[in-house]
Amino acid sequence: MSAIHQAGKTNQLFALVDVNNFYVSCERVFAPKLEDVPMVVLSNNDGCAVARSAEVKALGVKMGTPWFQMKDLAKQHGIQAYSSNYTLYGDMSGRVVEVLRKFTPNLEVYSIDESFLQIETVLKQYADPTSLGQIMKQDVKDTTGLPVCVGIGASKTLAKLANHLAKKNPQFAGVCDISSMSKEVLYQWMAETAVGEVWGIGGKTAKKLKELKINSVFDLVQISPQAMRQQFGVVIERICYELRGVSCLQLEEVAPAKQQIISSRSFGKPVTSMEELAESVATHAARGAEKLRSQKSVTGALTIFVQTNPHKPFEPQHHQSITVVLSDPSDNTLTLTGAALKGLKQIYKAGFKYKKAGVILNLLADKPTIQQSLFDDMEVKGKSAGLMKAMDSINSRFGNAAIKTAASGTKQDWQMRSSNRSPNYTTQWDELPVVR
Repeated sequence: MSAIHQAGKTNQLFALVDVNNFYVSCERVFAPKLEDVPMVVLSNNDGCAVARSAEVKALGVKMGTPWFQMKDLAKQHGIQAYSSNYTLYGDMSGRVVEVLRKFTPNLEVYSIDESFLQIETVLKQYADPTSLGQIMKQDVKDTTGLPVCVGIGASKTLAKLANHLAKKNPQFAGVCDISSMSKEVLYQWMAETAVGEVWGIGGKTAKKLKELKINSVFDLVQISPQAMRQQFGVVIERICYELRGVSCLQLEEVAPAKQQIISSRSFGKPVTSMEELAESVATHAARGAEKLRSQKSVTGALTIFVQTNPHKPFEPQHHQSITVVLSDPSDNTLTLTGAALKGLKQIYKAGFKYKKAGVILNLLADKPTIQQSLFDDMEVKGKSAGLMKAMDSINSRFGNAAIKTAASGTKQDWQMRSSNRSPNYTTQWDELPVVR
């Protein structure tokens, strides 16, 4: 018997809680005057729209539209544009998860604005799944100010589909429980929903499905999963089973450790000097080291890269990278910074306008299981671990990069543009909201 069939034998019930227009909603929590105002949140360097309010979506603005292309529309309709404030969004995401953990410990943080909850074991405390969903929705709103929708289904894919229906159809009042629908009602909703809305089916696959006359979710449910596997592979077969209520995707309560860590950003202005590039690379090496320590890993090699702006082909171009192998795998910020700067010196060339630099950490391994050498100085290693623990503790308490290496610089004029960023309302003492 296949793993797919075995997984479907339990009576599991999943809820997907998704914050509506997450970035926009975070901004509105602390600036109520923005409620009902058309607004977008822009990507790094204030480039493209990465979040749109419902009012902006109604104007036909697509995700990823460059800000300069919508300036006339913004002037005409009074669209407000905010720079991304990932510190605020990350903190608000954590607060939502804290609220949801009160309902069940069986929770998977799927993304910054979405969490899956396994709820069949806690249902006896509530009248029905919809009641539980409404209570969760209201609790998140009361505690964080953020609006959410809740989708409930016998599989994670059905929970995602239910969440989509809850968002698009006001009659659900923000909570859609597919598990309580009759087959006739469920199939009607599936028939009215495009197959491309199914979780896991991308644009290319949706196009191929339409060529086979599979236009709606209902059309897909009618097809044999085995037949879909022959044409599209095991992923689509699993989706077909999930849409039939056979749970194949289990909750991932502990996120797997990353096999590679990348830290990079585009500059807010062209960078030409070695000094500014070094500050950038040192900053990225430090961020990578923090991520390593948070997942209890070490790295055996760093790849450092620099590049000019490929969208300005009339300017001299220089794209280069180099990998520096460490003799002793490490998570120490000072060690990684030194290795990164050593690599940068070998690939830097003067006379170019650099647009981006970054550090990639490779050959990751679990720190607790890494084999020690007979020649390791355990006293030195112990001091190194203590220093990194102190750095992480200080930065966690007083804010990101409250303490950092001198190589990272102090002014960092190369940082990305963020001309209209909202205050860090929840993480910086001097940026707390003021009540008058």
